[in-house]
Amino acid sequence: MSSMAVMPTTHDFSTPLLRVFVEVARLGSFTAAGASLGYTQSAISRQVSALEEEAGSVLFDRLPRGVQPTEAGRRLLVHASAVLERIATAQQELRQLRELDIGRLRVAAFATAEAALVPQTIAAFRRAHPGVSVTLEEGLTPALVGMLTDGSVDLAVLSTAFGEVPEGVELHKLADDFMLVALPAGHRLAGRRRLRLAELADEDWIAASTRPEETLISSCLRTGFQPRVGFVARDWMAKLGLVAAGLGITLVPTLAADAVRADVAVVPLDRRDLPVREVHAALARGLTPSPAAHAFLKLLKERSAALTAAAGPGGGHGG
Repeated sequence: MSSMAVMPTTHDFSTPLLRVFVEVARLGSFTAAGASLGYTQSAISRQVSALEEEAGSVLFDRLPRGVQPTEAGRRLLVHASAVLERIATAQQELRQLRELDIGRLRVAAFATAEAALVPQTIAAFRRAHPGVSVTLEEGLTPALVGMLTDGSVDLAVLSTAFGEVPEGVELHKLADDFMLVALPAGHRLAGRRRLRLAELADEDWIAASTRPEETLISSCLRTGFQPRVGFVARDWMAKLGLVAAGLGITLVPTLAADAVRADVAVVPLDRRDLPVREVHAALARGLTPSPAAHAFLKLLKERSAALTAAAGPGGGHGG
């Protein structure tokens, strides 16, 4: 036994001390408990004596053939066993959180990101980590920043102008989000590789508002382009349904291109006519992200790279 470690003396109801106490009670011997825990018999004896001093009671009767708990020892044993069980449960849950076997993930995103990027990422995350509960909320970027900073969500997908960093958040760039023009499949411009705004001057546009400055078309206004809004629709399915019926055209960000129906063609809009916006995953600055948030962020980066590669200028859907 001389090669075994000697336990440091402590004078409170610490977890190691309680574990020694429970092991002695289970085995009925200081020597056997020492062998089980990897300590000398004398170290075990000192720990029990220290606990008895702290408890103000004799906890074990020392007998010729081992020890047995006194009345005080039996009462303490009930509580000590419960404490150690709760600690073991806590350690197991922390391990499960680290390994993503349990937990929760609260995600928020702007509407365009919910067309393809976020749903596909959630699906991949659930396949990999089915024990983690995932919820999703939608909002505009200012609202998403507020959700992050007040702790309502763990991660948000938002869009910003180049170089813009909202206060209180940590940004992880996912992609440059280019704009595509969605056209009816038989439209005269559907086969083009790229379009200029000037070529679309006579088209009817489908937008979320009759006021272009409140829509995706707003950035076009800086060039002097004035779109003619023929129909108003906020929902992506409605917009694309109107396009497919030949009732107008609309803008589609590359992040949403994967959700475009087969009877709609998309053609990249020339970057000189419309600024590119940045799409980011955002975390609250100063707060420790959960293991689930870290894993989801990794999947977001992978999925956004795939979407923008497939649908960006010169590639993919209808381009």
